[in-house]
Amino acid sequence: MVNSVESTKDIWMLGFEKTEINPILASDSNYVFTDPITDKKVQWQKADVFNPGAIVRNDTVFMLFRAEDNPKAILGERTSRIGLAHSLDGIHFTKYPEPVFYPSKDEFQQWDYPGGVEDPRVVETPDGKYIMLYTSWNNDIARLSSASSKDLKTWKKNGPVFQHAHEGKFLDVWSKSGSVVTELIDGRLKAKKFNGKYLMYWGELFVNLAESENGLDWTPILDDTGELLHVMKPTLNEFDSHLTEPGPPALYTENGILLLYNGKNLGGEGATAKYPQGTYCGGQALFDKNEPTKLLARLETPFICPSLPHEVSGQYKAGTTFIEGLVFFKNKWFLYYGTADSMVGLAIKE
Repeated sequence: MVNSVESTKDIWMLGFEKTEINPILASDSNYVFTDPITDKKVQWQKADVFNPGAIVRNDTVFMLFRAEDNPKAILGERTSRIGLAHSLDGIHFTKYPEPVFYPSKDEFQQWDYPGGVEDPRVVETPDGKYIMLYTSWNNDIARLSSASSKDLKTWKKNGPVFQHAHEGKFLDVWSKSGSVVTELIDGRLKAKKFNGKYLMYWGELFVNLAESENGLDWTPILDDTGELLHVMKPTLNEFDSHLTEPGPPALYTENGILLLYNGKNLGGEGATAKYPQGTYCGGQALFDKNEPTKLLARLETPFICPSLPHEVSGQYKAGTTFIEGLVFFKNKWFLYYGTADSMVGLAIKE
């Protein structure tokens, strides 16, 4: 039985407050980059900067953010690239001049272009390597993909994460948003193995689970019928009535595995009247740490929702606080999120 009663939430949930400086990152047409596919100069972050992943390296927070180039193109038709920024306080960031990850003339172009590479989430493995999970968008099918790096600047693409699993059954199935389970060790979040395998909550409409030995190639966990096992589903007439989409890397805690996720309200029948239709808010759910497919509890109300002007305007006007980056830094939790598919916001737990 899932415990949705909020009387116990203080035991396992994380509470965040938006910072006074908000947004903390925005688009900038001054950054120019020569696109390797067209061989033309592109203002690669002219349109929007949003949906960031984050990681702590040494004494610095590094943010991998999604940037879109053409403000005149409609939603979903722009090319996305991933930029890198760094900060010594977790709030004020300096961007690197060119993207560190982008579509190119390589074997992955068939998946990465023309839509680009989207929504990065990054984790550190116990041996100090970085793994990025992102969406490859070819304007046809969204595919969850992976890449690895030793320094966050130079990345090696690995392609769609499900291309080899189950004889390729899920290669051409829409997939997004990989939230690898991590554990706080000596003040740093590290990807955690369970019986020799990493675990990842993933999906867009439903939350699914997958496992991996190397963090790059993943095998979805299936139900008794051979289809994807949904470990969490939308709740009609609630803030997550349309979809439940994993957010930043999940946290292994003494109470269970804490998954911060993005819930979207339906439009029309089944939507809740508590929040505007189509709005994305952030939720939290707890899974059994010994049985990660088992949902123990979930918040009935979201812990973060669009409330600031830039969170309800821009590219996605229905309103978005799309949570995606989480770090433990200076003894605080920093949560980075996309605002209306246009800027980057921040909330902190002291």
